[in-house]
Amino acid sequence: MKKFKKYFGLISGIALSLSLAACGPKESADNNSGTTGSNNNEKVELIVWEDIEKSEGIKDAIAQFEKENNVKVKVIEKPYAQQIEDLRLDGPAGTGPDVLTMPSDQIGTAVTEGLIKELNVGEDVQSLYTEAAMQSQIINNKVYGLPKAVETTILYYNKDLISEEELPKTLEGWYEYSKKVTDGKKFGFLALFDQIYYAQSVMSGYGSYIFGKDENGNYNPKDIGLNNAGAIEGAKFIQKFYKEGLFPAGIIGEQGINVLESLFTEGKAAAIISGPWNIEPFTKAGINFGVTKLPALENGKNMSAFVGVKSYNVSAYSKHPELAEKLVVFLANEENSKKRYEITKEVPAVKALVDDPAVKNSDVARAVAEQSQFSELIPNIPEMNEVWKPADSALQTIATGKAGPKAALDQAVETIKGQIEAKHGGK
Repeated sequence: MKKFKKYFGLISGIALSLSLAACGPKESADNNSGTTGSNNNEKVELIVWEDIEKSEGIKDAIAQFEKENNVKVKVIEKPYAQQIEDLRLDGPAGTGPDVLTMPSDQIGTAVTEGLIKELNVGEDVQSLYTEAAMQSQIINNKVYGLPKAVETTILYYNKDLISEEELPKTLEGWYEYSKKVTDGKKFGFLALFDQIYYAQSVMSGYGSYIFGKDENGNYNPKDIGLNNAGAIEGAKFIQKFYKEGLFPAGIIGEQGINVLESLFTEGKAAAIISGPWNIEPFTKAGINFGVTKLPALENGKNMSAFVGVKSYNVSAYSKHPELAEKLVVFLANEENSKKRYEITKEVPAVKALVDDPAVKNSDVARAVAEQSQFSELIPNIPEMNEVWKPADSALQTIATGKAGPKAALDQAVETIKGQIEAKHGGK
């Protein structure tokens, strides 16, 4: 999802290992020269799956790595959230990547299915990244990737419609503002609250949570807090935006994201919640926009957000896992992370870049960093896969008025628990 995300101290709290434990399904043919070891000394070719429209950010790093290691690296762009799906088929077929990129909430699934390799990196490498970003890549005390970027949702506002000084400080304030300016063609504040990725920003502020944690800090998939009193209270507040016509009907469902973005780029919405992925499209659209953290709630807590961490990972099917691991470390180091940020504007996960002028003076990086203070990692255990659809379905029934918050959320949690039991043995 397009999601589907401290101020600078916290981006140092999120901004941001590699031993090849066990060979993958195919044995490594690496040697120090970077060649295949065959008589004709053909160069090894590594395949990298990079995110859509992001390969330009690693172009120079790839060229340098090729030169230093006498290898050929082929970069293929694929939507990063779908790469794990392609790896399931392409990996065993021998047509998959050596290095791929994925969102942090997919790490647990990839590890469970044996799709990515454990990395062998010491504390010297791990300590380059913010604690939260690095933690997103660790399962059972083993490292399976290195962070390349972090993101949270933030508030975009159209400066031609509302000035920075006029911005409501609370979500209740935006509700009141929307009642004044919404006329069916133009809107005040919009958000995709029919999706848990966005709705949890409100619900968690009242006490909702995805999974509880045990005494060791590990997620407990049997403890689901999406239908507790806080979740219901938050959902009731969300429902008001739909019930009173402050959100258009078209913003609900699969096409909602396109409607929301179109209304903003057409100057028909004063403010929306979205992520850093829209900086470039909105800039190209010529919108005079600003960005800031999400507003506070009436109970004094700031709206939360999910911290998404993008990572570089080594495929378990790589024929050259040691070299692939070396490439991951290289791409995610401080120098190349900075270059990548300057080109892609995706906020880096490297601690040392927190005070770098290129990052520090960016409104986007500042907004992401500040919002990250109030945000949490998306759970990276496989059971998280069973949450998205039932939760989104419940929120859509709430948005359309087909069910009340309690009934809808109770049904969602019942479905989630059933799917976890069926697919994961209730563990």
